[in-house]
Amino acid sequence: MKLYILASLIIFILVIFHNLRKAKKLQTSSEMSFWEKERLANATRRRSLDGLDYIKIPLDDLPMQTLEEDEGIAECLRTIRELSTEPVVNFTGLTNTDLKLEYGTANITVLTQYDQNYTLMVSTLQKWADQLYNKGYLTETRQILEFAVSTHTDVSRSYDLLSDLYLQTGETDKIAGLIQVADTLNSLNKKLILRHLQEKASRSGSCQ
Repeated sequence: MKLYILASLIIFILVIFHNLRKAKKLQTSSEMSFWEKERLANATRRRSLDGLDYIKIPLDDLPMQTLEEDEGIAECLRTIRELSTEPVVNFTGLTNTDLKLEYGTANITVLTQYDQNYTLMVSTLQKWADQLYNKGYLTETRQILEFAVSTHTDVSRSYDLLSDLYLQTGETDKIAGLIQVADTLNSLNKKLILRHLQEKASRSGSCQ
């Protein structure tokens, strides 16, 4: 019995040791791959940014006059107007190394600003939409959220609230469209967004 316990203990230790060595090897390989990619990225020359998918904020299609006297909404309106004159690009899911490899190291500062503009835009759109929704302006909320989703935002609240609005108006078939957009996201929020939308689609009987 003692020999059996000893043998089991030795096997257990060997398995742990093997797994640790395997994990260390994988980590070393991953780090080497990262630094090689970073080296190549830093050596990439500047490339044209003309082909970027710039996002144009459609001020004429958004409820820019609704409750513009409200302090919270007015703040959102100022931010959206300012961003409408700036380059906005969605780089969600891409690292600085990815951007340098694609567009060159010399462009990283301006690309980072474009991405920050996008992050500010979608967070402001959601804040604006929430305020209008809480005040009962459902049509206007929908206009804002549909634009946000069209830019492939990964703000989960945008999909949740817009799908709720579709359910309220009986347009359950539109949830399938939201699922299609969410399925293309390059974001850690993708699975969460898809799960919530699919649950709603299943409850409502709409197809995916």
